[in-house]
Amino acid sequence: MPTDTTPAPRRRRLLVRVLAPLLGALALLLLPLPGPGAGTAEAVSVCHGRPAKTYSFAGGELRLYKTRHYACAVTVAKRPGAARPMTVSLQPRGGRPVVKAGRFGRQAGPVTVHALNRCVRAYGSVAGQGRSTGWILC
Repeated sequence: MPTDTTPAPRRRRLLVRVLAPLLGALALLLLPLPGPGAGTAEAVSVCHGRPAKTYSFAGGELRLYKTRHYACAVTVAKRPGAARPMTVSLQPRGGRPVVKAGRFGRQAGPVTVHALNRCVRAYGSVAGQGRSTGWILC
């Protein structure tokens, strides 16, 4: 029967040296940490590009963003909180609309369409109150 010749304190140090970083990484993955914009009612945009237009309505805002090739839209509730029906839609001229609808607490979207040299039209609503645009960002 083979015998382990490593002294017990040395084995413990080796075990601690190996397990401590692994347990630390696991703790970081499992603990909930506040994300960007925590503690504020302002929604963090996930659309790329520069803000192009913002349309306000009674329940919130329809925000449009534009890069050279793409257009992106997000509907943001004026008062984040309980989940309510929200919709955001973005349609390039000559194409089909991309729609994201459901019950959300803060924002609906983002929706992105390819809009290189194309106009787009958008629609956003929060709890039945909404706003639509004509052909914009041409």
